[in-house]
Amino acid sequence: MVNNLPDLLSLLSLFILLNSHAVFGVETKLVLTCGTGDKGKDADGREWEPDTKYFISSTSTPSTASFQDPSLPSEVPYMTARIFTAEATYRLPTTAGKRYWVRLHFYPATYGTLDSHDAYLDVIANGVQLLKNFSASETGRALTQAYIVKEYSLAPDASDVINMTFTSSKEHKGSYAFINGIELIPIPDLFTSAQVVGFKDQPVDVKTASLQTMYRLNVGGQFIAPTNDSVLRTWYDDTPYLYGAIAGVATVKNTSEKIDYNGMLEDIAPLDVYSTARSMGYDGNLNKNYNLTWQLQVDANFTYIVRLHFCDYLADRINQRAFNIYINNQTAQEGADVIGWATRSSVPVYKDYAIYVSDRAGDEVVTLALHPRVDAALPPEFYDAILNGLEIFKMADPQGSLAGPNPQPSEMLLKAEAKAAVEANKQANGFSSSSRNIHVIEGAAGGAAAVGAMAAICISVYIRKRREHGVDAHTTSWLPISAGFSHTTGSKSHASVISHLSSEAQGLSRRFSLPEIKQATKNFDESNVIGVGGFGKVYKGVIDKTIKVAIKRSNPQSEQGVNEFQTEVEMLSKLRHKHLVSLIGYCEEDNEMCLVYDYMARGTMREHIYKGNNPQLSWKQRLEICIGAARGLHYLHTGARYTIIHRDVKTTNILIDENWVAKVSDFGLSKTGPNMDKGHVSTVVKGSFGYLDPEYFRRQQLTEKSDVYSFGVVLFEALCARPALNPNLPKEQVSLADWAQHCHRKGTLEHIIDPHIKGKINPECLKKFTDTAQKCLLDSGIDRPSMGDVLWNLEFALQLQESADGSTHSTRERTSDFDEISLENNNKIRLHISNLSLGSEHELSQELEDGTPADIFSQIANPKGR
Repeated sequence: MVNNLPDLLSLLSLFILLNSHAVFGVETKLVLTCGTGDKGKDADGREWEPDTKYFISSTSTPSTASFQDPSLPSEVPYMTARIFTAEATYRLPTTAGKRYWVRLHFYPATYGTLDSHDAYLDVIANGVQLLKNFSASETGRALTQAYIVKEYSLAPDASDVINMTFTSSKEHKGSYAFINGIELIPIPDLFTSAQVVGFKDQPVDVKTASLQTMYRLNVGGQFIAPTNDSVLRTWYDDTPYLYGAIAGVATVKNTSEKIDYNGMLEDIAPLDVYSTARSMGYDGNLNKNYNLTWQLQVDANFTYIVRLHFCDYLADRINQRAFNIYINNQTAQEGADVIGWATRSSVPVYKDYAIYVSDRAGDEVVTLALHPRVDAALPPEFYDAILNGLEIFKMADPQGSLAGPNPQPSEMLLKAEAKAAVEANKQANGFSSSSRNIHVIEGAAGGAAAVGAMAAICISVYIRKRREHGVDAHTTSWLPISAGFSHTTGSKSHASVISHLSSEAQGLSRRFSLPEIKQATKNFDESNVIGVGGFGKVYKGVIDKTIKVAIKRSNPQSEQGVNEFQTEVEMLSKLRHKHLVSLIGYCEEDNEMCLVYDYMARGTMREHIYKGNNPQLSWKQRLEICIGAARGLHYLHTGARYTIIHRDVKTTNILIDENWVAKVSDFGLSKTGPNMDKGHVSTVVKGSFGYLDPEYFRRQQLTEKSDVYSFGVVLFEALCARPALNPNLPKEQVSLADWAQHCHRKGTLEHIIDPHIKGKINPECLKKFTDTAQKCLLDSGIDRPSMGDVLWNLEFALQLQESADGSTHSTRERTSDFDEISLENNNKIRLHISNLSLGSEHELSQELEDGTPADIFSQIANPKGR
């Protein structure tokens, strides 16, 4: 009787708790850390209470993890766990008829003598199978995550308690169950019904369904922490899930306009979701030819609720922006009109659609596509589409199960692990990696058997060591809510690329190990992030103890990841120029692809013109930055073995070092033109909205003049201090390229110059600069100047400015820069001609054919300052 006293007291306290809850009708919010008797706070400052008074089984063991992975957000709740070797139950008090978020936190680590690879478990909550044969270790390994969070929304129940039962899986002998943390968060009635895709007027009841959160994305916006959400949800960036070459345009609501929920429940989504959006862009002709698409991996044989969040803060009338919504290639909505739904601008709405995902090969995805409604009898004013937020929920099947299979590791990951295990085996046995030793070993049967046994041991030891020492630690940056889907996009896109790199490229660049990269970035610490692009995040880091570097980490969900990685290494390993960012090395290991560059202390050109907190640059500084970038591009077009077309020239890809030297970066989309006798490379259109050459888009023929067009936009950005696209402006002003050309034709260009430099530019300098920029934007590529023409005209404009200022030539060493560029005599004549009047190559060739003597230009053959 005495031995059972603690259990009786525990049951008595639980009985009192449950009854007081029932009497007073308190809405319970439980945040429980498991396996400890102490309270604790997580990284967000939330307090977690011990789970002891809610646990009614006596067959459990509290335990502490043997190693804290560096990517864990905090010790609480992950460093302690409750271990179950037999069926055990939590009784969690609730309010009858209320819906709750249930979040389960798992950290697969070594607990005492238990191996994390033996943890296979089932979880049932009020009759709903949440997990079956779930392995946190397998899931974490396949998704490259150190910890796993599963989120569910249980259907309202008449009971005032949730019984959550943990059982070790019967499918694995010697398995055990464990849990690190449990959250039970009451939520308002967020679900009603959803329209079944492919069936007219056939809704599915979601109000009474149990759900699992698969994805929650802030479309066009940034990460939103749980502390910034009324019901403690986490929202992730949608960029990793965009599908296709063109990603649309991310927009931000004007801060002076307020979001008006207009009676809609504010808990549906936070203001931050509705304050940002992704649209297709300003070019209706371009928009008619592509879909804005997201693709997300899911489990087969389940119905999914696809929730779309909308808030149009740019349009203000019906049929200004109407579009079709497609889910898995089926029409979910024709003529979606956010203003029509919301009745006015800046009012959020959401729409729920249901889609069943079958088990056919290749079907384990949810694909969302938006396309302008171009076939309407009354076409919309703008051929465009918009989306602010995206959530995907899995519905329980007819048997009441939400459990999916454990995800499978990618081929790339398996190969990397196998290779590392072989290396570990060699080191453990002291064998040489030479073929001679291998043949000697293979020649003896007894030796072969010993090696086989040792290999098995080493693989086991290696895998365990990796986990214990954090070598395999990863963050959850790319996978919002850890859905246990059976395949990942990463496995599809991250095939090994090192074997495809040329031996020259591998020899010219340093190959870093993943532990070196993690040490340099403090395990990809978010505080070290200095930028985000289509390839992935960029981290500040330190290698070899003192050398500052920028490390670009690939986005595992990016369809372009492998191609961009390979292109960047191949290109930059062979290119060395003062005005190109230098590639130090690369890492391709454990399903990670990283590129290591020189650190550019002053960031991007854009940050110093209009998108940052830096002091405004003078006109002369802006000119010098433009000249540096032009030199880099001119080298690509003329100074390398083949013509290299950058294909993504923009102000965020022009970086500035600590000495204010501008350098061109990001060669992931670059193309080489070994056979430029045709004058172009036929290729799929890729690039950035606002900078995309319209001729390249129409003809799908890429030339170096496509870079010239993009650079023309950059020049006007430097002059006007505004982005290439600004959807908040009137329609005719949205595109900087179009608006600048319009103002140039009307003679009103001075009205759009940045006020910080207006009136400080020498008129002759301004004319030379604007004439240069305007000719870069000509519709026909043959009429645009070469990058060499642009470079020399910018140099001449700078001389005009310096002469007016009475200053000497720039502190930059221009002479040495030009020594890097070898020009033929004809090129020199062409460049000197362009100093007087910027003309196209076609016009120049006509002048030379007409017998224009070169000595006419002798007076500027060695102009002052060059």
